[in-house]
Amino acid sequence: MQIDETDRDILRCLRENARTPVAAIAKRLDLARSTVQSRLERLESSGAIEGYTVRVSSAVRARPIRASALLEIEPRKLVAVMARLRQIDSIESVHTTSGRIDLLVTIAARTTEELDKALDTIGEIDGVTDSESLIHLTTKLDRR
Repeated sequence: MQIDETDRDILRCLRENARTPVAAIAKRLDLARSTVQSRLERLESSGAIEGYTVRVSSAVRARPIRASALLEIEPRKLVAVMARLRQIDSIESVHTTSGRIDLLVTIAARTTEELDKALDTIGEIDGVTDSESLIHLTTKLDRR
């Protein structure tokens, strides 16, 4: 899908606050309300906008402790490793990467003990050859 500068401006407004009314976006960008509405509908139907969400502060999250695990995987074991990772409730996301690390795993835990258990479980998965964990301390920038 082609996205022009006006679409980018609309998306920028929504990234700042996904609940911004269409009329407020139109006024801010000096556009007709109907223009913003039709562009939003096109961005949604094309998949450029996948949804709207609420970001909850770390102070009220059920699982405030976050960590990343960097995993190296044996060749041809990715499918089996992914099947096991899907069973670990505290894993929020898994990303493939380029370079030395095969997977970047994001973990959310209620306590350090729960985080430690998740990391131990990941390390015991057949096919995981090496892992390194990084505990997230403070968020300095989050543009999600």
